[in-house]
Amino acid sequence: MSFEILANPLRGIGLPDEKGMAEGVIETDVTAAAALYSTCPVNHATPLRNFETLCSHFGVGKLWLKLEESRMGLGSFKALGAVHAIAKQAAKKVGLNDLDAMKTALNGETYVCASAGNHGLSVAAGAALFGAKAVVLLADTVPEEFAVMLRGKNAEVIRAGANYEESMETSKELAKKNGWNLLSDGSWTGYSDPARDVMEGYLIMAHEVADEIPRSPSHVFLQAGVGGLAAACAAGARVRWGQDVKIVVVEPEAAPALMESVRAGKCVDTKGPDSSMGRLDCKTPSHLALKYLAKEADHFITLDDELVDNTVKLLASNGVSSSPSSAAGVAALHHLERLGDLGLDNRSEVLCYISEGAL
Repeated sequence: MSFEILANPLRGIGLPDEKGMAEGVIETDVTAAAALYSTCPVNHATPLRNFETLCSHFGVGKLWLKLEESRMGLGSFKALGAVHAIAKQAAKKVGLNDLDAMKTALNGETYVCASAGNHGLSVAAGAALFGAKAVVLLADTVPEEFAVMLRGKNAEVIRAGANYEESMETSKELAKKNGWNLLSDGSWTGYSDPARDVMEGYLIMAHEVADEIPRSPSHVFLQAGVGGLAAACAAGARVRWGQDVKIVVVEPEAAPALMESVRAGKCVDTKGPDSSMGRLDCKTPSHLALKYLAKEADHFITLDDELVDNTVKLLASNGVSSSPSSAAGVAALHHLERLGDLGLDNRSEVLCYISEGAL
């Protein structure tokens, strides 16, 4: 079992080399996203719970878990992302106040994406809500149950590539060839606005938490794939609680894209085997997310699959449904050998996001 902690050498500074990266910054103002979200008939705040039994197990004073399994009937936080981005496009065409016109605003449009599962479900749901079609590319590593769920949302599913990166390349090719709208939750050179719109939707859950917690937590642990969730929730934490809260970003050992980019001071691609944390198994970071986290995150942690699988079992025994991907933040807290490394003790109040339920 392995575990690595990197104190962010770029904290408060950011990347020294942004040459060739996507332009723009992530959105930190939730106002527009909240207004759009309020028009959704199935919008609701997901539960936030304090788990006292796990507090004693981890040696901290409080452990807040934001539980995203029930989000809009789609099973994960990703429901907030692509649905928001597509709704934003519909509102631009017909106006936010004409809800009937919104339902058909995107007739004739097709949205295409590569997905490890949940982002595709959000694209499919968003497309259906506003009259568009959805095409979702899945790598060979994505469980077939996601394909079944996507077809249930009327999405066309295409198997493409041995891994996420290969399916992403195919999605870009299809978008260009067919004139479809590419909707990725990651950003790269020449592609930033759609990913920014996706992350803007994720701000909703961060602000829901801040509305409920009576005071700032001492630490926030955020799991990361390309970095969308981590960047949005870090932004929400900074806006609502300032600079004192410690932001800890957690990645699979097999896909340390953010950690290695911060270590190098520039965006780098990484390599590694497949991880059981499938939704986090991304070898290249989103440029917008990386730029933000390089400046605002306090620590980066990588951990292996065995450690996370152990935490999934512990959560299940405490009534929390979680996949390895959504348990990574809690797993980092669970397996810290020396709590003092991050300034944690029995007075610490920690926030983690359970970003999806068990598969």
